[in-house]
Amino acid sequence: MSKLPAFDPQQVPVFQVDTHLAAVPAQHLTPTALQARFANPPVWQPELVRERQFMDRAPAQAAVLMGVVMRDEPTVLLTQRPAHMSTHAGQIAFAGGKCDDGDVDVAATALREAQEEVGLDICHVQVLGTLPEYVTGSAFYVTPVVALISPAMTLQLNTQEVSDAFEVPLAFLMNPAHHRWHRYEFEGITREWLSMPYQDGEQLRFVWGATAGMLRNFYRFLRAGCS
Repeated sequence: MSKLPAFDPQQVPVFQVDTHLAAVPAQHLTPTALQARFANPPVWQPELVRERQFMDRAPAQAAVLMGVVMRDEPTVLLTQRPAHMSTHAGQIAFAGGKCDDGDVDVAATALREAQEEVGLDICHVQVLGTLPEYVTGSAFYVTPVVALISPAMTLQLNTQEVSDAFEVPLAFLMNPAHHRWHRYEFEGITREWLSMPYQDGEQLRFVWGATAGMLRNFYRFLRAGCS
């Protein structure tokens, strides 16, 4: 197994931007449309399911909350991991983590972790369903739990687990014109991943890796069956 060295993903060259793919239409991104899509899901296949493993560790089941905040323009709730974390330090991620024995299902894991990390009360959350499992290079088997979040929510960050929480417009993330492919070679092994960098005022939110991969699968789910 090849273990990745420390590197800056923002400096890795982009070899393709998916401007040739159609965005998800705005009318398919409303809370009502998202509810309908999960109530009657299309036949589809995820595009990205497994990263090349770079960490020698036992596999672990995990879940994340892919939360869509029901604002006038729907947004996706994201977090930034602190620099001191043992895995994926400093990266942008969904709230989430390992499944505990006491969790009745992956939705329970995602909701518990979101409450622990950002103080999101489950009374503001409506779970719609799940996307297929995504296997990270650090051996986490992650199930994305898609949910609607009321804009009346309030957040209180656990700074031991989250350094920041912010929102990115769902329409931005569901437009492949913002999906960039990177390629990185190390010790004769080539790795590829997506990024979806978003300029949030003066701050660049560099969404990449597993988070971008799961968002890409959400794009494929929402585009399935569209003309």
